[in-house]
Amino acid sequence: MKIFKNVTYGFILTVLSAPSQMVAQSSKVLDKMRIDALESENRSISFTNKEAAYYYMQSHVTNHPEYAWFEGMNVSKNRIFQGYDLYSDGEKLNNSGSKVEVYPYKMFRQYQVGLKEELWMFDNKNIIEVSLSGEAKSIGIELKGNDISIINKTPSISYFKSMAKDYIIGVSAKMPVNIDVKGNFIVSDSKSQGFFIAVGKNIEEVSSLIQETRKNNLRLKEERITRMENLLTKNVFISSVDPELSLALNWLEITMDQLVTKQQGYGIYAGLPWFNEYWGRDEFISFPGAVLVTGQFDIAKKILLSFAKYQDINPSSKFFGRVPNIVNPQNIDYHTTDGTPRFIIELQDYVKYSGDTSIIKELYSNIKNSIEGPMKYWMDERGYLLHEDNETWMDARDQNLVSYSPRGSRANDIQALWYKQLLAGVYFADYMRDESSSQKWKAIALKVRNNFEKDFTSPAYPFIADRLTKDGKQDFSLRPNQLFALDMIENAETRSKSLDKVWRELVYPWGVATLNKQDILFHPFHRTKDYHKDAAYHNGTIWTWLNGMAMQRMLEAEKPEVAYQLFKNVNQMALTKGVVGGLSENLDAFPHKGQNFPVLTGTYLQAWSNAEQLRIWYQYFLGIRPDMISGRLHLSPRLPNEIKGLTYSFIIGNYLYRANYSEDGKTKIYSYNLGDKPLNITIDIFPYEKKEIVSVPNGILTMTDNGENLQITLTDTRGKSLKHITAEKSKQRTDYINQYFGELTNVPFASPDELENHKTIKDVSQ
Repeated sequence: MKIFKNVTYGFILTVLSAPSQMVAQSSKVLDKMRIDALESENRSISFTNKEAAYYYMQSHVTNHPEYAWFEGMNVSKNRIFQGYDLYSDGEKLNNSGSKVEVYPYKMFRQYQVGLKEELWMFDNKNIIEVSLSGEAKSIGIELKGNDISIINKTPSISYFKSMAKDYIIGVSAKMPVNIDVKGNFIVSDSKSQGFFIAVGKNIEEVSSLIQETRKNNLRLKEERITRMENLLTKNVFISSVDPELSLALNWLEITMDQLVTKQQGYGIYAGLPWFNEYWGRDEFISFPGAVLVTGQFDIAKKILLSFAKYQDINPSSKFFGRVPNIVNPQNIDYHTTDGTPRFIIELQDYVKYSGDTSIIKELYSNIKNSIEGPMKYWMDERGYLLHEDNETWMDARDQNLVSYSPRGSRANDIQALWYKQLLAGVYFADYMRDESSSQKWKAIALKVRNNFEKDFTSPAYPFIADRLTKDGKQDFSLRPNQLFALDMIENAETRSKSLDKVWRELVYPWGVATLNKQDILFHPFHRTKDYHKDAAYHNGTIWTWLNGMAMQRMLEAEKPEVAYQLFKNVNQMALTKGVVGGLSENLDAFPHKGQNFPVLTGTYLQAWSNAEQLRIWYQYFLGIRPDMISGRLHLSPRLPNEIKGLTYSFIIGNYLYRANYSEDGKTKIYSYNLGDKPLNITIDIFPYEKKEIVSVPNGILTMTDNGENLQITLTDTRGKSLKHITAEKSKQRTDYINQYFGELTNVPFASPDELENHKTIKDVSQ
């Protein structure tokens, strides 16, 4: 069943009839990413200034039931104004019938009357530019929003009270000309080319921002374009024979990078429109896909150092050692158990990607606190990490603070994360020569590992228990959290049955559901009049970020074709559904009656949704997993048959690696231009034997899969062969996969049922 329609994209060079200092250079790279937002789709469009502001709108009419209230500009969680209306010769311009094109750096609209509008944001500045050109004598703009009223004016700038008490708005023409003002309506001669709308704490700040932007308009635009171009052409360059693969990945990189901001130190917004703040859990789930696979190690380090400052370091606090669940300008909250393990795990991943050991010394006290605190307050006699019902990622509660999906007191994913945190602690302790801590943490990790399989499995169930309750009972609700705990299971048959069960029951073509449809608590729709949306949040609703771990487990089972079907579908969502170029937080589990695709819900742009799609591409489809401290690089590409050619780049350490892949039906060739630091490279291409090779500085590594064996060649920059290895097919590996994971080759997606079968839905006509 084809569940997506084709996306429209192409190239456009926009030229405005304006003085040269006011016209930004076009970008061949970014302009080729153009997506046409059709009126029938009325898609969400969002930009950030990479600091603390974002702008939201829909392409034709902003009427979304959840997001419309956030139309316009938002700064540090403050609503500033609710969009604008444009006028030509006193007539309001109608968005209906307009042609809308969205680029990574701007929105372009052509009205039926012939006028052209452009919307820009600028990096690190609380100002937008709205250009308007075409045949008109005068142009006007009117700000929308409650309580917006004029408070002061000069001939060239009008100042308004904003929707937020601590900010004011300044509006001026783009060119230095006078404007006329009546209420919230500003009019200018059309030669002024449009308007600036600036936000600040006082008149002086706003005036200065407008003057600076007008003076440096071209440079500021070029800086924004160049930043995006550099990310796509250097750090994460990709060219594919499948243009939609390249387009989707490029857009996901751009919209992911939108959320890497500097609101309170460096951090990653959890999602827009509601979560323009830092969440410990979301931050570090997003971390590898946002800043590690993209090679942005300087920003990655700043995020780690910024978040470490918020750790609870009070030894008498029950949250001693925890990093916060939420950090925003008004609140810091520590009610999360998984945020801290993920912080330490991603600190280790940062070190492995970057090779930076200085941060280990700088944050070693934070590392120790993160383990010693839970050992003191939250660890039970079996080594497990205890927590309250709402302190996992499934944290929704009702008005009486009762969890809709209770997971206390020992959830399976929490124990898997705790185990990995302990091992990361050992890694750091060994580096610091802290033998006492290393031995202590290693012993606890071993205890957790030895107990887990006995406590979380049962012969009566072909999958892993979701949790142990406070009284020690196993809860076998079928949820996706066990995907994170499969590494804790030694028995391959149990792992296989668990993955098979999860995929068949929870993995729909559009994503992973939070509960199986047979469960009495299953809610197929996130937003409905039949129940509060939080009742469905973790009891049926699809969470896009879970797709990453589902695909990872399928790739580890040597099923790239199965995993890639989900990967392609998610890419298509970014190109054709919801916000242009990004992924939403949630989807309904089932389409509504008469529809063939579920409704997107939750945030329109969610960090961990984007990040997990990017992480799985680099770490598991391309198979790039480094450990620069140990001088090792694991290369284990698992590309599906439909990918016939790729050229791409990636950064590890301080070097940009370039790679190529080609496939002609008989032979697959992988080629890597290596870095300046010799590495021990593990080559892992199924079904061949794993091989080790030591690289030479700036060498070229080529693996040729001819279907019979794998030829591995290392040459120098002049093409001289330095090493040659042949890897034969491994019967042991093949037999193992066939025995335990063979049935996954044709495993189907989960499918929706008729609504009449669900107790939570009263109105089956919806």
